[in-house]
Amino acid sequence: MPDPARRACRRCVVTGATSGLGRSTARLLAQRGDRVAVTGRRAARLEEVAGELRDAGAADVLALPGGVEDPAIVAAHHAAIRERWGGLDLAILNAGVGGSDDPRAFRAAAYRETFAVNFFGVCHWLDRVVPDMVAARGGVIAAVSSPGGWRGFPGVGPYSASKAALSTMLESIRIDLRGSGVKIIDVCPGYVKSEMTAGRDPKRMPFLMETDEGAARLLRGIDRGRRLVHFPRRLTWPLRLIAAGLPGWFFDPLAARYGRP
Repeated sequence: MPDPARRACRRCVVTGATSGLGRSTARLLAQRGDRVAVTGRRAARLEEVAGELRDAGAADVLALPGGVEDPAIVAAHHAAIRERWGGLDLAILNAGVGGSDDPRAFRAAAYRETFAVNFFGVCHWLDRVVPDMVAARGGVIAAVSSPGGWRGFPGVGPYSASKAALSTMLESIRIDLRGSGVKIIDVCPGYVKSEMTAGRDPKRMPFLMETDEGAARLLRGIDRGRRLVHFPRRLTWPLRLIAAGLPGWFFDPLAARYGRP
């Protein structure tokens, strides 16, 4: 049976598509002639994106305003996609927030707010998409996590924790779904130009990538069926080695000195 992630005119959704990596990824899918649904909290901006996708050649476009943190909104978005197209072949769950906080003043609220989008926002979509894809015996779900979840980096505790939870969950689900025809992909980009990186010190963002290049690498990893898509390798391979083997007694002072955003 042909892989639905590779066939022509896929049925796709991209969450968090009003800017940055999500917007560029949706545009590349449109250029391939896919049907593309985009979600985001800024309705006016989302309509701009929808116009870009139509101009880029998308077979069909759905603009679905609203945030992933609300399960009722996600359910409504999924229902609209099913009514229009019958289901999805590719879900790129990209919506996310930065989640930094005052490192000297722990606030549980900062973690709740960040997890609501970065972790539970993905869960809400999985809740809707996984059963459909399992029933169809095919489909691809790619969720955007981060190398920031590979270790606990200073100053971004809520963000790092949410992405660590997300990557761990994706690994568990990938194993659970072995043999189902459904592919689960963990996407961990390095620094990509976006609203989250705007205004930050470039010296603190090594190998900062243009947004379109990041989107191209993301889709290339999906096309190749990678379980983990991480880029740029000059940044992410050293971070993977640090995550795998650097002991805490060495990592802690190093991160305190160089790892703060």
